[in-house]
Amino acid sequence: MKPEQRARKWIEKKAKKGVRSHPVGTIAFYGPDDRRATKAAVAIIPDQHSDATEMRRWFAETGDLRKDDTVFGEIAAFLQEHEVHSVVMVDGILGCPHEEGTDYPAGGVCPRCPYWVGRDRWSGKLKAY
Repeated sequence: MKPEQRARKWIEKKAKKGVRSHPVGTIAFYGPDDRRATKAAVAIIPDQHSDATEMRRWFAETGDLRKDDTVFGEIAAFLQEHEVHSVVMVDGILGCPHEEGTDYPAGGVCPRCPYWVGRDRWSGKLKAY
């Protein structure tokens, strides 16, 4: 098994165990729709009463980061560098990869990701108005 594949297994095993102790590493994926992750965001939460202190992001123009063993190897290295004891990872895609207030005006909708307009980022379902 390649080192990158071992990294994925290590992350998945940690995530399956749930939060056992801190520091905790969180992994979230974002994409233009619900099928392809073009951004991965990983944060370190040092203790129960803290916000994230470190964050790193990975981006891809093509492909799906959830299937990229090299990215999982880099994520595992980042988590190990911060000596995480637990990992929380979301299975799906948590919305648009663009940041409100940075990539488009605050309070607006992303012009590059029409799929997410009017959708709940957690379920991907259209919101009832």
